[in-house]
Amino acid sequence: MIERRKKMKTVREFLRDEKGTETVEWAIMIGIIAVAAIATIVSIGGWVQTQFTTLNNGLAGAGS
Repeated sequence: MIERRKKMKTVREFLRDEKGTETVEWAIMIGIIAVAAIATIVSIGGWVQTQFTTLNNGLAGAGS
């Protein structure tokens, strides 16, 4: 019986503890920023590749 009360007390203390909520919020924000950064880099990378391909084809055609 004492063991059960001790466990219940531990569970109640855990549920009242709000120290970890700020950490979770920061982790979520960092995750969103990382996804946005990766999407931007991939998008810009495709555009840059297209520009270089166009430039390369133009230079190759001009050299003939």
